[in-house]
Amino acid sequence: MAEKQKGEMTFLEHLEELRWHIIRSLVAIIVLAIIAFIYKRIVFDVIILGPGNSNFITNRLFCQLGHLINVPKLCLNTKPIVLQSIEMAGQFTTHIKISIITGLIVASPYVFYEFWRFVRPALYQRERLIARGAVLAISLLFFTGVLFGYFIICPLTINFLINYRVSDLAQNNIKLMSYVSTVTGIGMATGVVFELPVVVFFLTKIGVLTPGFLKTYRRHAIIVILIIAGIITPSPDVFSQLLVAFPLLILYEISIIISKRIYKKETEKMAG
Repeated sequence: MAEKQKGEMTFLEHLEELRWHIIRSLVAIIVLAIIAFIYKRIVFDVIILGPGNSNFITNRLFCQLGHLINVPKLCLNTKPIVLQSIEMAGQFTTHIKISIITGLIVASPYVFYEFWRFVRPALYQRERLIARGAVLAISLLFFTGVLFGYFIICPLTINFLINYRVSDLAQNNIKLMSYVSTVTGIGMATGVVFELPVVVFFLTKIGVLTPGFLKTYRRHAIIVILIIAGIITPSPDVFSQLLVAFPLLILYEISIIISKRIYKKETEKMAG
């Protein structure tokens, strides 16, 4: 069927086109989920369980740093983690859930691309270029956030929670799904948080945000970022919290620069 401009299409034709974009996105997610299901040893042994292993690259680098500066506590996850599944179908359902999450994460750039293809005909040429760049930016920022959460926050969080004791009489018997939910939750959360520059871009574009507002409340933002860093890194040491807060502060400053440029262009457009 020949491609039509959005303005020439009926409401039902819009729905039909949207349906096919959704179907293609779901097919991509399902195919990648099946691949993840088949290669479960790589997904679980290497990726999911990796941050809790002493041989994980982040743990090894932190341990080397600890030896250099004489801080032994930087050697993370030195003890092997024993996970348990207390439900008969626990491991199977966990396998399915993680396969779907993996498919969703890996297929996310294609899903963003399908969304862009749906809205593209309704955009002007200049807006199409902006939207295309936004799809790339969203994908890169999301994956950067996921990788940051996986390689930095996950090892710190796992090390703290596994070794935390309210009493020597209380032992940690970690459920498999609890561990998996922690790792995937951190990755997804940081992936979303790293979308801040894109959110600021669009909010400035529609006139909701201004660079002046972001600059005025910079100190408040720093406090909020430190609080967020304290929440997503349970480890009480300042080093871990600053390690998480620093990239978020950089993202905020980048957002101010983006907002300033967009605000200037929109102001000039309105003046012209």
